[in-house]
Amino acid sequence: MKQHFTCTGFVVDGDRTLLLWHPRLRAWVPPGGHLEADEDPVTAVLREIREETGLEAAVLPLSQTFPFSYPGQIAPPYTILLEDSSEPGEPHKHMDFIYFCRPVNNASLRPPEGAVVTWVDEDALDTNQPIDLPACGLSAPVNDDVRALALAAIRLARDLRG
Repeated sequence: MKQHFTCTGFVVDGDRTLLLWHPRLRAWVPPGGHLEADEDPVTAVLREIREETGLEAAVLPLSQTFPFSYPGQIAPPYTILLEDSSEPGEPHKHMDFIYFCRPVNNASLRPPEGAVVTWVDEDALDTNQPIDLPACGLSAPVNDDVRALALAAIRLARDLRG
């Protein structure tokens, strides 16, 4: 089965993370998408966050950077997921690079028109509270994988802040 490279960015601000409503999947997901040709996963995840939320972000450092200038180094993902794709067309899997990120330069949300984007706090994730969809008055829970990774992102960001 074919595999596509994708990236996902859990953006953490304090004790909350950013999720967006994906109408086709009918699920809350973090920003992310396919890597473009010749694009590395860090560049891709930061581009996807910017395109889907308007936020400028940076990847949280998970490992040391070595003190040499060549060869270049890119940040490793927190984990890599292998997922069946629900996209129309030929069946394939997504090899999804999962990054934990933070907003930079006092960035503010500027999602594309019609996008539903919300900050979800740690308590709501811990207790698995459904998240409201403001436009239609409905609520939907956060899937277990997204919830577990969102909580891990919030806790790691807190640990890095000290």
